Formats: sequence, C-alpha cells, structure tokens
Amino acid sequence: MAGRLEGKTAVIVGAGQTPGETIGNGRAMAILFAREGARVLCVDRDGARAVETAALIEGEGGQASAFAADIRKAASCEAVVAEAKARLGRIDILVNNVGIGGGGDAPAHRLTEDAFDRILSVNLKGTWLMSKAALPSMREAGAGSIVNISSLAGIAGGNQVAYEVSKAAVNRLTTSIAQANAGKGVRCNAVAPGLMDTPMAVAGIAHERGETQASVRAARNARVPLGGKMGTAWDTAYAALFLASDEAGFITGVVLNVDGGMSSRIG
Repeated sequence: MAGRLEGKTAVIVGAGQTPGETIGNGRAMAILFAREGARVLCVDRDGARAVETAALIEGEGGQASAFAADIRKAASCEAVVAEAKARLGRIDILVNNVGIGGGGDAPAHRLTEDAFDRILSVNLKGTWLMSKAALPSMREAGAGSIVNISSLAGIAGGNQVAYEVSKAAVNRLTTSIAQANAGKGVRCNAVAPGLMDTPMAVAGIAHERGETQASVRAARNARVPLGGKMGTAWDTAYAALFLASDEAGFITGVVLNVDGGMSSRIG
C-alpha cells in the first residue's frame, strides 16, 4: 500500500546518521515516511547529519528539511515545534528516535555517575521534553501520533544499567502519555528493537570493545532466534510507520517488540 502517510507531516528526532556500514533507525524512518507521502522535518543534534538525510529524501523526490536541536533542553524542543509549525503548518507525527549509551555505562557496581546522568538526560528526559513540547498543538488539533523508539534492553540485559533503565522508563512514559492524551485523540506508542545491524549498535560496540565490526556482527547474529540474523533499521522503520499511520488508529499505549523473537525467550 503506497502513500500510507499521504498528506501527513512528521518530525523525526534523531534523523541523522552515525557513521558506519549500514543505515540507522532515524535515517531509515525519515526516508520511509517521506516515501509514504509525509513531509518530514529531520531533526538531529548534528545539523550536518540531518541535512544529509533531508538531501537523500529530496534526491528521491520527497519533501524534507533539516533542523539542528539539543533535545536535552526544553527551549530547544520548543524551537523544534515552532520550526515544524512554520515549515509544515502542523505536527501530525512525532518520532522520538533518541538513544545513546556507552561511555561508562556498565553493571550497577561499575556504572559511573556521569554516564548515568548523561544517558538518562538524553534517552528519557529528551523524549519527555520533546513530547511535552509537541503535545499542546496535537491536543488542540484533536489528533496526533507519537512514536518513541525504545529497546528490548528495557526488559532484558544486565550490562548497561543506565541504558536499560532509560528505555524501561521510556516504555512507562509511553503508556502514561497514551493514557493522559487519549481523550484528546492523541496516540502514543513505542517500538522496542532487539539486536539490530545499525551503525550505532555494531560500530559503537566494536569501538567500545576494541573488536572488529565483523566479529561483533557475527556474535549478535548468532543470538537471534529468527533466521540467526539481526534485524535492520528498515525493520524498525516499518514498525514505526504502522504505528504512526491511520492503520493504527485504534492502537495506543503499546510497546511493539521488533526483535526476531528474542523477547519470547524472556520470562
């Protein structure tokens, strides 16, 4: 089905691209949403990366523009909303593709305070602040869809406490926003990817551990039940597309695992 977001506007936060051999979740979602008819504002802390994503979309004949923002700050999130309204007229869809890790994240007995504060400020606080900034206009319009990108780490793990806790909190934030805004016609859902072959995951882990990307990729593939292979950013993007679209019009407060069956092993 083509044109699933025809006539819609979308703000994709985290639409830039971490350098690597594959495509990341944010860029894949921005491209896919544009292919499905949405006008997209590509937001990223790194403005140049957002510009690259917007250029790729425009190169395919889609409509996109870029904006740099630090979503850890309320004023910056409000600026994103103001810019989206100025360029797009309204915000139908907000995707919070926000997530960092590493840099001192570890099990609780080794996790550093700086890492905890840094990761929670982006993954949780940033998601909340961006949602808070967008919600008034969505509530006023009586419609809107927020999609948060969470992680299977929100219910599993043990080696990255700050990241795991941040994503567990994003899951709860998602259900809370859904309940508080359902009466105004605004939906909020989350996608929880499992092991994905994205630059942030594979290249990031390889750098952190001093391993090759090939070895990291092979080890991660071996852990996935479905086909013995990680998913890709396109798997995340298609799940987000469904939740953002009118096809999911009666779905809110859901955390959708996109994980090749890994969550079915838990519990």
